[in-house]
Amino acid sequence: MPRRCLGSNDRRFLLGASSIVGVDEVGRGCLAGPVAVCAVRFDAIPRQPLIQDSKVLTARQREEAAAWVARSCCDWIVLEVWVELIDRLNILEAVRLAMRAAVRTIATRGSVVVVDGVEIDEERWPIHSLVRADATFFSVAAASVLAKVHRDRLMAELDARNPGWSWRRNKGYGTEEHRRALADTGCSYLHRKTFRWSPVLP
Repeated sequence: MPRRCLGSNDRRFLLGASSIVGVDEVGRGCLAGPVAVCAVRFDAIPRQPLIQDSKVLTARQREEAAAWVARSCCDWIVLEVWVELIDRLNILEAVRLAMRAAVRTIATRGSVVVVDGVEIDEERWPIHSLVRADATFFSVAAASVLAKVHRDRLMAELDARNPGWSWRRNKGYGTEEHRRALADTGCSYLHRKTFRWSPVLP
């Protein structure tokens, strides 16, 4: 089935704006590891069916899409929100803080900002927080791809340095394999202490 070409919503928001900044995060629902927050800026939206919500792409497709975004956008940034900040502020406030920082870093005069589902307070730019924006906005889908690829690579590196929880496979999400490892081994310094998880019963 051919992919739906995103971009019509972005082009509508670009009317009267100099650029559009898409913002998304990956890893918010994980038990371990950081959240990756990405912002991507475009001053025009090309017709590129490669760019879709990262959740509907294969790992290889995401790598290809991420390389295209990095080459083709005006600017981009990925910020890592680590466990200490998540546990101190709570996950939502930590993600908001990183999203505001990402927007302030790459948005320019006349930008409009679209965020996937998180309300962020920022008076310098028009900000639209929309549920499932990663499935309907090209710029947000591009941010979701860069965030996902960045975080997946990072979790593979963390797994190599901290074996025992299979993060290369589960990426820190609460899979049965991960929860069994938690029940057998306990938490690492990269597990979020403020998150509740249910052990796998024998």
